[in-house]
Amino acid sequence: MSAPDLVRVTVDEREVHVPKGTGLVETALAAGIEIPVFCYEPRLGPPVGACRMCLVEVDGMPKLQAGCTLTAQDGMVVRTARTSQQAADGQNATLEFILVNHPLDCPVCDKGGECPLQDLTFRYGPSKTRMNFEKTTFEKPIPISPAISLDRERCILCYRCTRFSDSVSEDGQLVARNRGALSVITTFEDEPYTGPFTGNVTELCPVGALLPTQYRFEARPWEIVNVPTVCGLCPVGCNTNATVREGKVKRILSRNHPEIDEGWICDKGRFAFTHLRSADRIVDPIKRVRLRGFEPVSWDEALDEAERLLRGAEGRIVTALSGSETVEQTYALAMLLRRGLGSHQAMLPEPVLDALDAYRLPLSAIRDAQVVVVLGDVPVEERAPIVELWIKAARRNGAQVLYELDEEAVRAAERAVLIWSGPGVGGARVAALAERLGLAHKEGSGAFYVPATPNGRGIADAWAAASDEEGPDADSIGLLIVSGDEAAGNPNVRALAERAESVLAITMFHGLAVGWADLVLPGTSYLERDGTYVNLEGRLQRLRRAATPPGPDELEWISRLAARFGVDVAPYAAAVFAEVSAACYGGLSFGEVGEQAPLRVYAGAPEHVEPAPVPEPKEAPVDGGLHLVAYKPLFSGPAVERVAELQFQRPRPEVELPRAYARAMGIRTGDMVTLSHNGTSIELRARLSPHLRDGVVLVALEHAAGLSGRVSIALSTPKEAKAP
Repeated sequence: MSAPDLVRVTVDEREVHVPKGTGLVETALAAGIEIPVFCYEPRLGPPVGACRMCLVEVDGMPKLQAGCTLTAQDGMVVRTARTSQQAADGQNATLEFILVNHPLDCPVCDKGGECPLQDLTFRYGPSKTRMNFEKTTFEKPIPISPAISLDRERCILCYRCTRFSDSVSEDGQLVARNRGALSVITTFEDEPYTGPFTGNVTELCPVGALLPTQYRFEARPWEIVNVPTVCGLCPVGCNTNATVREGKVKRILSRNHPEIDEGWICDKGRFAFTHLRSADRIVDPIKRVRLRGFEPVSWDEALDEAERLLRGAEGRIVTALSGSETVEQTYALAMLLRRGLGSHQAMLPEPVLDALDAYRLPLSAIRDAQVVVVLGDVPVEERAPIVELWIKAARRNGAQVLYELDEEAVRAAERAVLIWSGPGVGGARVAALAERLGLAHKEGSGAFYVPATPNGRGIADAWAAASDEEGPDADSIGLLIVSGDEAAGNPNVRALAERAESVLAITMFHGLAVGWADLVLPGTSYLERDGTYVNLEGRLQRLRRAATPPGPDELEWISRLAARFGVDVAPYAAAVFAEVSAACYGGLSFGEVGEQAPLRVYAGAPEHVEPAPVPEPKEAPVDGGLHLVAYKPLFSGPAVERVAELQFQRPRPEVELPRAYARAMGIRTGDMVTLSHNGTSIELRARLSPHLRDGVVLVALEHAAGLSGRVSIALSTPKEAKAP
């Protein structure tokens, strides 16, 4: 790649050389000078110059210019408010105009202390107002969704929120209504603001106009600490800050990792933290007591009972893992079971292989690709929502986004990315496809497998690191260990529990395991853990404890329990990680993982995989039968179910149909259709999709009523047309 052409720009008498076309705001920063902005945000696309806070004087131009809309040109001479009285007067007037109707409610505004308008007014604005008339007022606050409140009095019409809705999430739901002084921000047709990414506008807003309802009146900036951590609710591993006050998490903010999330997070990651304070949170161990049902016990009694269950199982132990455990938790549990008790059976959340290691690249490479191929039957947005934003960014950059394989297009592209979402044998199929298409070691090209769990690869690493021996399947299950809320809610795990002689469950909530487990130990959330996760890129990242769990965390009690079986397991994440790292991560120390972890290469990772034949797309069955895929939606699971602000985001009872098939059957979006299989029928509303491959229909797991596999579909008879 050739070096960019450098140009000479002078800003406030400081000369700087930058690549031609660099934005003037960034050019000034390179010279150590700030140009203040409100509306400018590079992630939102081209600047719009709406707020006029960035006014500068440019030699050769008769009027002040909006600095954010200018780019560096050779010989350009720029003067900001630091050296130009004309620019200073312009900024002063801009701030005065913005403050004409802005309420002076900083002491009670939740943005107070973190507000760019406050900061820039103190630095650039007038010391007192000349206005003595009453300010314009509006109804407040307006709940544009259960999670977001709008205060129109504070809005400065920077249009960051509407630009995000239009150009990033591409939902088009936030709009500006009316014109001039009557302009207001609202939702399209006053409908609730829905979608996976709505909460990002609360961070983009430079004033207190858009605020998360969960954080209103909860804390002030001088009372809080922001703990840098990683979201543990999907396989992307978005970088976040957990805002903590008095030991409690009060909000989640994005923490920009440009290769992973670019500073965006989904609403599940942003708002689901309140599950920590759920009314049915288990805070003490619970034991089944004969004749008396279930009752809380002390931790010493609980560990005594756990030891009894483990010894009584005589090695016939099966462990069901959730996929949300940290690397360290998994390794500690595996050490106890595989080395202390000789138990080798585990129900891993899904197979995660090393086949993709030869084709790894950062998620940001999706944006820069020329061709993006999305394969698999589960919508990417439901498993890894930020990946969907990268795909949209690629399309805006001119990439060809395909939902069926076009080998010629992929081979012709200099940069091609394959994304597989859905059953794919741990990425083996997409890795084989990438090898067949020649993507190995091709700059800017690679492949991603989107797993169903946040830390599937890390769990596989840790379980194997504890022991590489595999034991035979037991004829009977003496003890089933259910690790985590996702496993406790899994119907397949419940079926195993019915076969087991006893059950030990580790879960956060009463409704998941109390009633069918013999011993329930309180689980923890990812926000209450120290440890590491491995995301869908294969990137090892660091979790930091933001809140204190109600009792000892998993590492503490596993360490105590393991000691009873002669196994040495440290109760500290750093020490446990050191053992795993020696086997899996090249001896990397816990501290070296870092706050913004780089994408490292696994030691001994394969450079190629054996190319395998790729199945041809299935045609729609001639008899009208379809293959039903029941998928787990993004806004589902134990954490979401306990967050009131997210209930409106839960999946609707609808079936997603391939557009061509639905039209051939005379089905339109909104029609009621009946899906049938083996004498079982469900009635759902139809929604047509342009991306589904022929022969497949999608239904959210909670609305599938147990249906899966081959189904038939027909239009429901309208009620008014039914015979009496």
